[in-house]
Amino acid sequence: MKTKTSFWQRMGFHEWFLKREADYDIKQISPLTSDDIYKYIIQKFEESIKELSFANRLVFYHEYIVCFNEEDYNHFTQNKKGIFGLIVQECIKQFYKILDQYQQQGKTVAPSSNKWVFRFAAHPEYMRGDKSVIGKLMPGTVHQKKENVRITFIPRQTGLAETFDVNPELLDGFIFYSDGYYEIAYNPSFSMHSKSINNNEPKLLARFETIVPDKEFAGKKIEYYMREQDIFVSGKDASKNDPDVFRIPSDWVNTPHLRVKFNNDDNKFYLASFGEKTLVNENEVMASNINDPVWIPLPVNSRIVLNGIVGVNIFKS
Repeated sequence: MKTKTSFWQRMGFHEWFLKREADYDIKQISPLTSDDIYKYIIQKFEESIKELSFANRLVFYHEYIVCFNEEDYNHFTQNKKGIFGLIVQECIKQFYKILDQYQQQGKTVAPSSNKWVFRFAAHPEYMRGDKSVIGKLMPGTVHQKKENVRITFIPRQTGLAETFDVNPELLDGFIFYSDGYYEIAYNPSFSMHSKSINNNEPKLLARFETIVPDKEFAGKKIEYYMREQDIFVSGKDASKNDPDVFRIPSDWVNTPHLRVKFNNDDNKFYLASFGEKTLVNENEVMASNINDPVWIPLPVNSRIVLNGIVGVNIFKS
């Protein structure tokens, strides 16, 4: 008499796709905890480094498919809703710490993708306590041209559907997926601080980013890493090679337009404006003379608008 095979066996998945970690007696298995999952993912990350790395280059998985028994999975998604997202955050932090340690040993950290992906799922043939991880490199991420996103919504006040276009740049940082899927951008500057120490470079103080409307740079994000304690923000006429100048190649930015400095005494940033018009967090800044600057506080995560056209963001390092 033939033994009836399951769908997963007929497809050949049960042998390799999501292998059970061990064959335990259900009665002896304790319920999975958040710490169990966290430690297990970290373990698989470290194993991927040992398995995939070669020469002096560190190679590691960027996508993790984490699978459990259906009851275990439902326990987390129903009784501890949102816990997977917190686990992912802590895993990413630990990933960067591990990579930083390798980098300080002289290893080359060159990621195969520009993001991390985590998928949590249930397997119908898993028993309580079973768990597994499939890792993927995800190389060759394709950057597609962004077009305006059309959004339709129904306001509570009117109950009538309205449709309008939204620039996709406004949605950067927001990724909406179904439960159990998490995507996080890879941060290439995770160990910027340690690199500065090893190379005897000044400490990284802040990061600036902007997107200019000029046709040749349309849609391209321009970044500047502030290491000097006193810098200028200038237009396309500024020199390309000055380390203390954030050059924004746009006709809409004066040369110079801003001066930004970091004060060690109070650990704060300050800004002086020399351009035609400058807004900081929607408040207009009075223009001053370059030889007699008028300083105002510049909080991190501020939004600066130059001449009503070019937006510049400042982030803490």
